[in-house]
Amino acid sequence: MAPHAIGAAHTERIVHDDPRHPLYLGTWKQSKKPDVQDFVYDDFEEPHRKRQKAILNKHPEVRSLYGNEPLTAFIGALATAVQLAVAYKIGCVWTDMHWSVVLAIAYFVGGTLSALYGVIIHEAGHNLVFKMGLLNRLTGLMVNLPMVVPISQSFRRYHLEHHQFQGVEGKDPDLPLDSEVKYIHNNPILKTLWVFCYSAMYVLRGLAMKKTPQRWELINWAFTVFMDVMIVRYMSIRSLAYLAVSVFFGYGMHPGAAHFIQEHYIFRDGQETYSYYGSGNIFYLNIGLHNEHHDFPQIPWTRIYKLRRIATEFYDPLYAHTSWIGVIFLFIASPMQGPQARLVRKYKAHLSGRREYKVPDDRAKSTAPKRRDSVIASA
Repeated sequence: MAPHAIGAAHTERIVHDDPRHPLYLGTWKQSKKPDVQDFVYDDFEEPHRKRQKAILNKHPEVRSLYGNEPLTAFIGALATAVQLAVAYKIGCVWTDMHWSVVLAIAYFVGGTLSALYGVIIHEAGHNLVFKMGLLNRLTGLMVNLPMVVPISQSFRRYHLEHHQFQGVEGKDPDLPLDSEVKYIHNNPILKTLWVFCYSAMYVLRGLAMKKTPQRWELINWAFTVFMDVMIVRYMSIRSLAYLAVSVFFGYGMHPGAAHFIQEHYIFRDGQETYSYYGSGNIFYLNIGLHNEHHDFPQIPWTRIYKLRRIATEFYDPLYAHTSWIGVIFLFIASPMQGPQARLVRKYKAHLSGRREYKVPDDRAKSTAPKRRDSVIASA
């Protein structure tokens, strides 16, 4: 055999049908030993890119759902105006209000709105608000105004990397740090504190990536510092403190922040992404439909439920949550839950899974099993 033929034989790649088809659930299992302090590992790439292709093979009409939703910007502007008005009242009018009442308002009003800002930043990060990328970035900055800390542009950067490298060790910024696993593990008290301080954990994970800030991140920093100064100048330091506490509540022990746990913490063997189907989706712009979103990040929140109705045979069999409060409770109470309850893959497995396995073209049939219903009661 000629030398070039030998080389070709060595570099030839054999492509197989992906054995996870059509639901793309894995065969991996989470350890049943509560004392295990390690992630669960898989040898395949994330399931969403291939499930998207499988759905499009069977339902090409899903492409008609792609697009933008400018209504999101209007909702963001209204929510921003309401929060700034409350901050003005607390800082400049209700100055004798007892601190306990201020904290209650910061939780039930400020925290609820702050969690909504995160959802809008998420939509803008995927360019799902306007067609023009610049307008999406400006939408993110707008709702970042009452959040005290610069988050919108860094979130956009790291969240898109999360989609690209879901579960990939060292590349997915959404994965908990080793220190979180080591010190929090399955201790219910420490998990409670972890949930309260989740906003700080999110920031620390980004910093751990050790990446140089990009231009829009620097713009975000400058804009936020300037607006913080303006709030103190034209309202008061009390107003700024109210906004800061609101963000702490809204990204911590709050139903509106439970989707951070709901999305990728393992609740069933073989499934690494989870959706939530409950009333919270009404206020929080369907952020709970996370399997659907990862499969089709091109679809805005106003049309994502249509995807679920079209491709019901792909989504009904997947385990789903029905209560965000239940998610938080189960995460804290279960000895099997903790920062370690995440699926992780090596970068090599991520690449080989995409290169060596393909989506079978079985457009004429569906082999989806029956639904595995949620065991979490509705809130």
